[in-house]
Amino acid sequence: MTYDFQFDAVFASWDYLLDGAWLTVRLSFGAMAIGMVVAILCALGKTSGPKPVRWAINAYIEVIRNTPFLVQIFLIFFGLPTVGLRLSPDMAALIAMVVNVGAYATEIIRAGIESIHKGQIEAGLALGLRPLQVFRYIVLKPALRTVYPALTSQFILLMLSSSVVSAISADELTSVANNIQSQTFRSFEIYIVVTGVYLVLALMFSALFAGIYRLAFAYSVDRR
Repeated sequence: MTYDFQFDAVFASWDYLLDGAWLTVRLSFGAMAIGMVVAILCALGKTSGPKPVRWAINAYIEVIRNTPFLVQIFLIFFGLPTVGLRLSPDMAALIAMVVNVGAYATEIIRAGIESIHKGQIEAGLALGLRPLQVFRYIVLKPALRTVYPALTSQFILLMLSSSVVSAISADELTSVANNIQSQTFRSFEIYIVVTGVYLVLALMFSALFAGIYRLAFAYSVDRR
């Protein structure tokens, strides 16, 4: 049996695909930035907060890590309207992605914070640094440098997982691909093109994160 490949119908909708890819990028960057803030705050609370705060953070992490991402999206998009909070598909997708990546990144950053020797913290305090300065320069930056590869891998996985938000009609790349497929019936062609687009996005994110590492974390000894 032969198959007649017809990519013309796919490339005729190329602008539509680019719009979907752009939304995927915007959702991913937004979730990464906000999720990073959530993760740092939760990691700080988990490592040095009072017991009630640690319990609340642990509960948040366990719930998110042990439930499907799709169910979390449905809970936010379909569940919140029952209490009077209606969100657009894009906003619901962003919130779900932030909540999800925040839990995973919290554990990654916590591991980095706990890798910092207490003697370094005591030395910073002995030098007269304020607690915030100690956390920023002695704890947080070296901790992020240690876990940076794991953190960026989690962020790239988040970008790829954003395809799940097509289930609530957020017009990101996969949702656009599904719409084109339903109109053209060229399943193989559309999904092979979309696979290539996701691959390019992942490689672009990897290159961007590598550049950020060189700018923010590479010390002079690393440039010899």
